[in-house]
Amino acid sequence: MFLSGGQSEEEETLNLNAMNELDIKKPWPLSFSFGRALQASTWKTWAGKKENIPAAQAPLLARCKANSEAVLGKYAGDAAKGVGTDESLHVANYKY
Repeated sequence: MFLSGGQSEEEETLNLNAMNELDIKKPWPLSFSFGRALQASTWKTWAGKKENIPAAQAPLLARCKANSEAVLGKYAGDAAKGVGTDESLHVANYKY
């Protein structure tokens, strides 16, 4: 598992896909922590408003599908179209 480290949703999906595309024997499955890198565009669209729930479901489903494909190394890079997932999630001076 790896953390997105402030990458955009799309960057982390592409990086996960690249690792899983490698044609090498891996001692364990490669995935990532499904935190901000999966949910940022969903939260932004939802904005805590009940009436935004249907609209917020679209980016969530797109990210789930994209990352499901990336775990298999089969992501085509097409989930970012029109859902604002290229925005950097980096927070300067963030402390864990």
